[in-house]
Amino acid sequence: MKENIMIKVLLVDDHPLFREGLKHRLSLDGSLDVVGEAENGKQALELIKSLDFDIVLMDINMPEMDGMYVLELIKEQDIDCKVLMLSMHDNKEYILGAMRHGADGYILKDVPGTELIDAIKKVISGKHYFSSEVTEILSKELASEQRGIVTRREQLVLRLISQGLNNKRIAQELNVSVRTVETHKRNIKQKLGIDSTVGLMRYAIDYGLDR
Repeated sequence: MKENIMIKVLLVDDHPLFREGLKHRLSLDGSLDVVGEAENGKQALELIKSLDFDIVLMDINMPEMDGMYVLELIKEQDIDCKVLMLSMHDNKEYILGAMRHGADGYILKDVPGTELIDAIKKVISGKHYFSSEVTEILSKELASEQRGIVTRREQLVLRLISQGLNNKRIAQELNVSVRTVETHKRNIKQKLGIDSTVGLMRYAIDYGLDR
């Protein structure tokens, strides 16, 4: 991301005081500019049609139209923006639902302001971001997927893959042979139904295994 480029933010939340506090906190960072606010999904869709913005910070439970439906419409219509879900809910159904609909991140409302700002910038740079509680839930879901359990060793391999390390570097990190690394990668691909290293990298990032 280039320096001195303002990130234009659209806030969508049905609590005015929360929006006011959030807007003030974001304004303290010189690279963020709140260009619009909406109190429900219906208003958000109207603003999306008329505003120039880069990222939507959006609650899930709202009157008239919820955030999950708005997220789905944004992704279906291929609107050029990022969507970071900002919610008080840390249950699996909400988190996995947001991921299935294409959210670029999911962060809980009780995180520090510095983490929220960091999340916005990481999402804008093309990465996914999940707060620590969300990452833990996703990791548990990963471990219980019907496609096969990824072992701790395989999770470590995934983490190293997400860091951009090639087979030789991974082998050095784990103190194993390159052939062993290749075997791990082949097994992981079979379990997860992924056919490329890039796919493994994206999977690791999506499920928070890159940390």
